[in-house]
Amino acid sequence: MANIVTTFRNMFRIEELRQRIVFTLIALLAVRVGSFITIPGVDVTLLKDAAATNQGTIFGLYDMFVGGAFSNAAIFALGIMPYISASIILQIAGVVLPSLQKLQREGEDGRRKINQYTRLLTVPIAALQAWGVTVKVAQTTVGAGGMSVVPDPGMFFTISSILILTAGTVGLMWVGEQITDRGLGNGISLIIFIGIIARFPTAIMQEIGLIDAGSRLLVVDLVLLTFLLGVIAAVILITQGARRIPVQYAKRVVGRKVYGGTTQYIPLRVNTAGVMPIIFAQSILFIPATFASFFPESKFWQGVAQSFSETSPFYAVVFGLMIVFFTYFYTAIAFNPKEVADNMKRNGGFIPGVRPGEATSEYIENILTRITLPGAIFLALIAILPTFAMSVLQVPPVFASFFGGTSLLIIVGVALDTLQQIESFLLMRHYDGFMKTGKIRGRAGALS
Repeated sequence: MANIVTTFRNMFRIEELRQRIVFTLIALLAVRVGSFITIPGVDVTLLKDAAATNQGTIFGLYDMFVGGAFSNAAIFALGIMPYISASIILQIAGVVLPSLQKLQREGEDGRRKINQYTRLLTVPIAALQAWGVTVKVAQTTVGAGGMSVVPDPGMFFTISSILILTAGTVGLMWVGEQITDRGLGNGISLIIFIGIIARFPTAIMQEIGLIDAGSRLLVVDLVLLTFLLGVIAAVILITQGARRIPVQYAKRVVGRKVYGGTTQYIPLRVNTAGVMPIIFAQSILFIPATFASFFPESKFWQGVAQSFSETSPFYAVVFGLMIVFFTYFYTAIAFNPKEVADNMKRNGGFIPGVRPGEATSEYIENILTRITLPGAIFLALIAILPTFAMSVLQVPPVFASFFGGTSLLIIVGVALDTLQQIESFLLMRHYDGFMKTGKIRGRAGALS
């Protein structure tokens, strides 16, 4: 404990690191404030009563990523998700479009152009989603009398709301880039991180309320917290886990200098796809519940929604199988063994015992296929843990979301990336960091 306190003290001794931390905290505070500023023309009191209807739908998933801003109909209701959608679209398009593939190989200049395309694509996506949110809010009613959340849902409300929500997304995108450049960690990831973690105090208060009401024993909550810590440790282990493939580079003599002759490693991560398979699978499985919310009188859609509810065994099985599928699908998009093998061959590198070219590509692909399977199964288990916590352990939905799924994976991933950046600042100034053991530092370095 004393070492952790010393490390925190050392963090604020470095002026640049101190300034970055303060800037990041101020920027994230501004993001949270914007999540509570409701767009003009919306009755806040009625909106709070209607927010509960989003649970279990795709709107509830969206609301989780934006830290409750969607339920508040806030100026940041879209969050940073249109930017994420644009990034995914361009990443997938890069697989089939030669022009984007060429940009991806051009290094820093290519990345700058792709980032510019991502920003431009974010605006129409945000405008389209803003229109959908505006229609959803305008059609929301509360109570038996059908009181509308928007008293005057006219053309002015629609146009002004679209402009405000789109501007809010562009503003968040700018704040995220400022955090990345002048703050600490990846700004876009931190905005999503702070939106998810903001729900944790509410979850703790709910648990305390259950204990005060006598509905749950204190020892049961202690067991649940121990179980949660074990799950977090497992997620960290899989997130950091990688299979390192040795690559030998031949010696080259250029003038009087000798290049190459060293051994490097290709780190193949156990969880290359990250959190994307869970997001894809959840988005699809929430569609029935979303349609059911639009047609409350339809017995067919209500029955389908019941089959795909989070407490249904059928939902858990389909959810797990879809995650395994999307894990392999997204890994195939994110990592190209043939491109890696071609780059190695051009630079005079080879894997000991494997011929360069096609044989190297097949070798890497076989290893990637084998290590992706346990990663996919682990993701599926983590994804259904919140369902297990709600149905078996009787944990409230807000607290159960931290036992696994998208929330936990994003929290752990962003926290590890930020800690590694702090670690690099401390080590440059000859201070001990948080990850003091060589084993953990080695894993972190292998993945960077």
